Amino acid sequence: MKIDIFQAELEKLIENLGYVIRKEKGSFRGDFCVLEGDKLIMINKNYPADFHVGQLVRFLEKQELDNIYVKPVVRKELDSWISKINA
Repeated sequence: MKIDIFQAELEKLIENLGYVIRKEKGSFRGDFCVLEGDKLIMINKNYPADFHVGQLVRFLEKQELDNIYVKPVVRKELDSWISKINA
């Protein structure tokens, strides 16, 4: 799966979990947090797409996705990325 398509699928999945994804420029790597009741994921625009996907995968790895529909091709790619990160 192309990295940009995979990133878009992950972003949709995360938004369905109730998070807002903000893409900003600055001197930060990016992370997720809850700020004044808003669930946010910050992504630094200055980094490449594979870095963004890595951040999104690390976030999703910590979420309970068993009861959420994830397209089979996306779940397979997600599992592949998780195994690479944890290797």
